[in-house]
Amino acid sequence: MVVALISPAGGANSCVVPVGRHVVLSSRGLDPDVFVWDSRRRVVEYAEGYWRRTHDVLEHTMLANAGTRAVVIQCAPGIVPAPDDPLDAVGVRILNGPNRGRYGWVTTEDIRIVGVHERV
Repeated sequence: MVVALISPAGGANSCVVPVGRHVVLSSRGLDPDVFVWDSRRRVVEYAEGYWRRTHDVLEHTMLANAGTRAVVIQCAPGIVPAPDDPLDAVGVRILNGPNRGRYGWVTTEDIRIVGVHERV
């Protein structure tokens, strides 16, 4: 499998990852597992540092293991605040693992693009 890191410099009017693209979820943080949020608004609020209680995070996310495969179904360019450049909010459908078939939202920081000739 060929996987590429992506840069958030996709421009304010276009998404870094197009709808229909197969991707792999993996965080760039110390823990590579990914929170997949139940709404676009919540992924933005979490990036802004807003949540009321830890329970809110647990209630509105599913945890995807690093390497979980997904397909992009929606994208909102540049709406997630980040220290350098805004990130895209990316709607995905999970393709494998315990959350297979479920939908949610991540940021471009949590996505690795699968090579053009590779399918996940």
